[in-house]
Amino acid sequence: MKTMTIGQVARHTGLGIETVRYYEREGLIPPPPRSAGGYRRYSADSIRQLSFVRQAKALGFSLAEIRELLSLSADSQASSHAVKQLAEQRLADIDSRIAALERMRAALVHVTGQCPGDVPRAECPILAALADGPAAPLPDKATQQTKTP
Repeated sequence: MKTMTIGQVARHTGLGIETVRYYEREGLIPPPPRSAGGYRRYSADSIRQLSFVRQAKALGFSLAEIRELLSLSADSQASSHAVKQLAEQRLADIDSRIAALERMRAALVHVTGQCPGDVPRAECPILAALADGPAAPLPDKATQQTKTP
């Protein structure tokens, strides 16, 4: 079986060398065997696991969740229920973050709309809102939903 060096693995998976080492230290992949010269030699299984980790990180899973997903993936007796549950939890977290970002956007649109852009700095409503709180009430969630494009 052909093995790869850490540099080859990094290029193949799109991960940095230090990231590969970090995932190894974190136990996401087993420590690879070493060559006679002491170089790590990664197998195809390690590359698959690293690609799995990279994809899971891109979807927002934490290292603990990825560890659990790897464990479930390796368990031939596991059902997809636990995997779906983890994915649904991640989705709920993403939805919550999107809602928070939408509230932040609405607040920023509101305070930005209050500033004509040609007043002295001391009269800037954006700076006043940041220092003292909003000069006018911020839109609530219902307002955001009807006015957000």
